[in-house]
Amino acid sequence: MEIEKIIEISQLTKRYKDITAVDGLDVNVYRGDVFGFLGPNGAGKSTTIRMLLSLITPTSGEIKIFGREITADRNTIMRKIGAIVEKPDFYGYLSAYKNLEIFGRLYDSTLSKSRIHEMLELVGLEKRANSKVKTFSHGMKQRLGLAQTLLHDPELIILDEPTTGLDPQGMKEIRDLILMLSSEKGKTIFLSSHILHEVEIVANRMVIINKGKAISEGYVSDLLNSAQMQVTFDLDNAGKAVAALNEASFPVRIDSSTETKLIVFVEKAAIPQLSRFLFEHGIEISAMVPARSLEEYFLKLTEKES
Repeated sequence: MEIEKIIEISQLTKRYKDITAVDGLDVNVYRGDVFGFLGPNGAGKSTTIRMLLSLITPTSGEIKIFGREITADRNTIMRKIGAIVEKPDFYGYLSAYKNLEIFGRLYDSTLSKSRIHEMLELVGLEKRANSKVKTFSHGMKQRLGLAQTLLHDPELIILDEPTTGLDPQGMKEIRDLILMLSSEKGKTIFLSSHILHEVEIVANRMVIINKGKAISEGYVSDLLNSAQMQVTFDLDNAGKAVAALNEASFPVRIDSSTETKLIVFVEKAAIPQLSRFLFEHGIEISAMVPARSLEEYFLKLTEKES
């Protein structure tokens, strides 16, 4: 059975006079995805999100959400979406509970107290329900923003840079919430971010855009399996290793070496073969440390487009 498409973006384009912010973009997001939307600054991510939320009008192209064309059925679609665009804003002199009550009534005049408390508990703020928001840290405000987004139980959650400005603990809290919303609540999540490592952890599918165009889309695991990884080897004789690799024309790019350390870029699938090669040439490996690969993959793709 075919998986339902939640977002269908077809040849989406947005021009501002002589500037093309989004250029013929095609993206599909399926039910249950945590979908990473990646790209450098100025790639067109925020413009695309604003078109998804019907905040700005496309120059051309089509957006379908839940199978409905957004311009023809905006109100029905928006009732099923929750979004955080940039940082959430609250009344600082009011409590977390009161803020959610005010914002929640905009969606649903019958919103219950129990629903508000349920969302505060979900994001780990139940004990601060009566605290004024002006006393909250940036990370707590981000979590309160997620609680606000979830009040009307949306099917699709759109998050634009939700961890910007957070410390490592705050980033982990938001990451854990995203994973929980996907695995336990069955939400479809569209996550725009420039923090590549975060997307690698939480997303199952992703697209990388540059200059308004999609340059790579697919399952994160598939894309990374074909990507080059940076691997650092601690060796007894790095010079001997370099000579052997060059002589055999082994498919590896040598980044740097010292007497006992060798740093290379190599296809992920070729790492076991490389280790065997070094062992068979009498080179003792005391440590092998692969780096995260999404950063390298992202840079490789965007540099091609520059």
